[in-house]
Amino acid sequence: MINNYQRRNLETNDPSELSTADRNPCITPGGAMTHHTDQNARTTLKGGAGWALVITSVAGFMASLDNLVVTTALPSIRKDLGGALHDLEWTVSAYTLTFAVLLMFGAALGDRFGRRRLFLVGITIFTGASAAAALAPGINSLIAARAVQGVGAAIMMPLTLTLLTAAVPVAKRGMAYGIWGAVNGLAVASGPLIGGSLTEHISWQWIFWLNVPLGLVLLPLARLRLAESYGTGAPLDIPGTLLASGGLFGIVYGLVRGPADGWTGRLVLAGLFTGGAMLVGFVLYSARAKNPMLPMRLFRSRAFSGINAASMLMFLGMFGSIFLLSQYMQGVLGYSPTEAGLRMLPWTGMPMLVAPIAGILSDRVGGRPVVATGLFLQAAGLAYLTSVITVDASYGAQLPGLIISGIGMALFFAPASNLVMSSVRASEQGIASGANNALREVGGALGIAVMASVFSAQGGYETGQTFVDGLRPALVTGATVVALAGVAALLIPGRRRDGKAARVAEQLPEPVLETARH
Repeated sequence: MINNYQRRNLETNDPSELSTADRNPCITPGGAMTHHTDQNARTTLKGGAGWALVITSVAGFMASLDNLVVTTALPSIRKDLGGALHDLEWTVSAYTLTFAVLLMFGAALGDRFGRRRLFLVGITIFTGASAAAALAPGINSLIAARAVQGVGAAIMMPLTLTLLTAAVPVAKRGMAYGIWGAVNGLAVASGPLIGGSLTEHISWQWIFWLNVPLGLVLLPLARLRLAESYGTGAPLDIPGTLLASGGLFGIVYGLVRGPADGWTGRLVLAGLFTGGAMLVGFVLYSARAKNPMLPMRLFRSRAFSGINAASMLMFLGMFGSIFLLSQYMQGVLGYSPTEAGLRMLPWTGMPMLVAPIAGILSDRVGGRPVVATGLFLQAAGLAYLTSVITVDASYGAQLPGLIISGIGMALFFAPASNLVMSSVRASEQGIASGANNALREVGGALGIAVMASVFSAQGGYETGQTFVDGLRPALVTGATVVALAGVAALLIPGRRRDGKAARVAEQLPEPVLETARH
């Protein structure tokens, strides 16, 4: 009898794709492969699944929070440090750029030199850069510190999933991913609330000081409580790294600067076209390379392709919607940053309640139906909000849409992480996590850019009515994109096909299965 992970891989009819979840291949730095059972793996862990869950969830929270935490503090930062509008925008964009561009490279470094070791490096860089941002004497030094923050986040973020996967037994991974996803989803969605509250009641510097004690606590805990693990042991793919990083830089630069500089701006067009060309080159190169950073054969798996497409589209719709709705509550309805954030809690806080349940549910019925249901619910919530927003909409009228969107987002995070990590073999989980996180970041940057452009084309900031006129079509766009993410999720193979693969596998001789596992 083989496990569900093997069954999914047998569908590909490609023996090179086969691996195990219960008997994970463990590859040493020198490249020697050994096998161990989950029970043996657990006995080698220094602190167990509980510590791994706490450490990786807090680290992921720090990295995700800093995506949008600065947005509500920009007026205060400008008052203290000066700078033009484009300088303030770079305090957000600098982090997004380095974070998105280096995610896959950070995962590759962890696979090659040790995931725990690089995780510690990432936390150290992120914590130091956070302190530098809090102490920044001017806008340029703040932008530089934010860019370095993104480097640290890009190293530690994709490794949180691989370290968590290594520490948690297969049967409990859905619940663990649920808690991890809940914490990360809360960080993304509550960034404006936390940033606004700290700025309003203390000072904007505390947005960054918040990371310092967390990082200082995580460093010794990660060193003592996490076990070291490695990927394939293959040498770093330098050409692939340069092509992927350069391509992502061009694309993300064009997306984040397009709304501010204009889509026909020289640098924006150069970034988009050059980045696109480099990503095409990366795909062509990786399809032929011996040890590529991101093996293109992974995309032959419907599970891997489907969940990555769904993730990118979901973040596109979610980031853009939160970005505009938080401004609507403050600029049109007149709430303070703290009041607006509290009123968003039925959406942003829902993952803390529902995501762990979603993880358990995905263990029992499979990830595809849970993910697809969550995405369609979030699309329905955005569509509902489109129908009720006015210049004087009551909070009671908005509440059902916020709750539905929150439940939908919570149902997505945990099963999505499980699907990503179970769609590849154990030695490739690091790069799978890096690729998924990179696509999410690109989706988030694209969401803000696209929905801001739709908003600007139909409305503006002149009056409350012009804002609502622009917000409605933007939310329709967001709802449509998230619904498309739900369609992409339906392309993921379900458990019924897993069962068919299992029946085929049971008829195969053990030597064939052993060869496939290698």
